[in-house]
Amino acid sequence: MTSNTSILRLFKTLICGLVAGSSSLFAAINLPPHSPVPGGIAVLDLPEQSASENDNLSASYRGARVMLVSPMETGTKHWQAIVGIPLSAKPGHHQLTITSDQGKQSGVTFDVNKKTYKEQRITLTNKRQVNPYAADLERIKREKRLMVAAFKDWNTSLTPTMTLTKPTIGPLSSPFGLRRFFNDQPRNPHSGLDFAAPEGTAIQAPAEAIVVATGDYFFNGNTVLLDHGHGLVTMYCHMSRIDVSKGDHVQLDDTIGLVGKTGRVTGAHLHWSVSLNNARIDPNLLMPKEPKTDSSTP
Repeated sequence: MTSNTSILRLFKTLICGLVAGSSSLFAAINLPPHSPVPGGIAVLDLPEQSASENDNLSASYRGARVMLVSPMETGTKHWQAIVGIPLSAKPGHHQLTITSDQGKQSGVTFDVNKKTYKEQRITLTNKRQVNPYAADLERIKREKRLMVAAFKDWNTSLTPTMTLTKPTIGPLSSPFGLRRFFNDQPRNPHSGLDFAAPEGTAIQAPAEAIVVATGDYFFNGNTVLLDHGHGLVTMYCHMSRIDVSKGDHVQLDDTIGLVGKTGRVTGAHLHWSVSLNNARIDPNLLMPKEPKTDSSTP
């Protein structure tokens, strides 16, 4: 007599086969490049034995849950972990922890390589934006807790995506990872991209998402955070206007607000951060590459 476990296993196999054969039911994920550096992404194959006959795998890195994608989603032979690496990560050996649905744990070791980012020195006339008052510090701590909670949000109602479009027009004014000095005082490195778009320019969602937080923050000004599912969260700062509310479901290219110059700024621009498992990563890793132009073409 066939056991219930065997029947369940057969049923899952049939369902997976149906889903794999229907592109309309499940969109394939375009994996990002493997770039294991501070601010980068590690794309790691999971051991076959850890993923065998186990639909409830989970993984974590530095205490944060990590996105996992199945062979069905990527067209590869292995389950894979898509790991965001924070700018604060030190070069050397790092560990991904895998947990089965029975609670059994195993690990995958990977190396983070060294990367040196350029410096940027900014002069601010508002000294309070460089050395906040005591009352400001309490506000900053409170706002940081709200933003970190949004970055840690884990939503499985959305299909994972690893492709994001540019959220506004305008040239890049500050790249990712710059070691920043405000009035010659060292501060945290630049954890996103800045686009020098004119004030009032539309900001559009780079992929389907749920709005997880909005607010007017001391450093970031008017801000929106979007949850794209499975630990991928994007943030938009210094906005002149916010056009969405917490809990709203937005689609690709929906307008979420307008570019502004609120918070700690020297002029109108959009600061855009991308977070993966609560690690701010280089947004360029998830953006489609612009086609190269042929200079010989008239």
